[in-house]
Amino acid sequence: MKLITNIYQLLVTGEYDKPLCGKEMGTMPYIENAYLVIDEDRIYEYGSMDDLHPIAVDEVIDATGQIVLPMWCDSHTHLVFATTREDEFVDRIKGLSYQEIAARGGGILNSARKLQAMSEDELYEDALERLLQCIKTGTGAIEIKTGYGLTVASELKMLRVIKRLSTAVDIPVKATLLAAHAIPERHKQNREAYIDEIVNEMIPAFTKESLVDFIDIFCETGYFTVSEMDTIVNAGKAHGLKPKVHVNQFTSIGGIQKAIELEALTVDHLEELTEKDIDALKTSNTIPVALPGCSFFLNIPYTPARKIIDAGLSLAVATDYNPGSSPSSSMNFIVSQACINLKMTPAEAIVAATINGAFAMDVAKETGSITKGKKANLIITKPLPSYNAIPYHFGQHQIDKVIVNGEVL
Repeated sequence: MKLITNIYQLLVTGEYDKPLCGKEMGTMPYIENAYLVIDEDRIYEYGSMDDLHPIAVDEVIDATGQIVLPMWCDSHTHLVFATTREDEFVDRIKGLSYQEIAARGGGILNSARKLQAMSEDELYEDALERLLQCIKTGTGAIEIKTGYGLTVASELKMLRVIKRLSTAVDIPVKATLLAAHAIPERHKQNREAYIDEIVNEMIPAFTKESLVDFIDIFCETGYFTVSEMDTIVNAGKAHGLKPKVHVNQFTSIGGIQKAIELEALTVDHLEELTEKDIDALKTSNTIPVALPGCSFFLNIPYTPARKIIDAGLSLAVATDYNPGSSPSSSMNFIVSQACINLKMTPAEAIVAATINGAFAMDVAKETGSITKGKKANLIITKPLPSYNAIPYHFGQHQIDKVIVNGEVL
């Protein structure tokens, strides 16, 4: 057993059966001057130092002046990709939009061409290096999407890489089929053929191999329609896949309403959000997910987090880590952005990046909070005056130690 003593602030404590919503997000559940006991890979008990009783342990970590919190839960990434896209970064600096770059063969189709040419082993080694870096900087659960394959063989290759990653690390890794990320060149004149390929080839084959947890679609003007979402998501649901969908990144076209009808676990992006969209979310259990790294990199509007939270809704934040529109895996930066750009309080931002992020990727029974029996995946910060200082130091991480599966990295 391990004992962490003299914890200045122990954050996100308690039992959770649903995401925190509205005003709940701003009330940080925490204990001052706390202790925490780890038994093998699990949180055994925790509480105030005043209540600490004699207990036989193998190791004591003195956290005087330090904050302990659950590791970040990054519920939206595209971590498996072939190469970075610095040339497109320069094109955007020169004035081209994301849509203009995509129209001339860049963007998702550019990534797909490069990934199709890579071997599974090459793809895995690159992705593992990225994933290990995520863990070192505090990410303790992660969702990874496909969508840079766009063929049966290459989407399968991506899913097999994600499966290998899930067995190589001691954090929860979830796989999402996002074959409906863009229409590939070979089907430009017959998009129905690609929809058929996803529905009748990919989904049945990939779920038979137990490689997928979620079904996703980029429902957006110029990509996939609301009707196509209905077709693809229902096909995924018929094979046991929960929906998590990209909607409202550039336009509001009714995707949120359809996603709610389809009982989506999350709706992600939401940079363009109408009052009608917010009213629809109020009637559902669907979790909104903001991706401020994408807004920062593309210089597009930010998700109106204040409107979402003030409407009494839940909110999670994630990196959207990908080579085209959000090439950063730092959840520390995302938590800072949540405060600076989304106007969330530090308490709201930390909740959105921990327990709400865990619910947004269906791992809240395992991680995301300081709860007895959950995985001992923890961040111990450097000495800080309060948890408000975690997002205050933007562009840096305030991590002293990371504990994964009960072991200090």
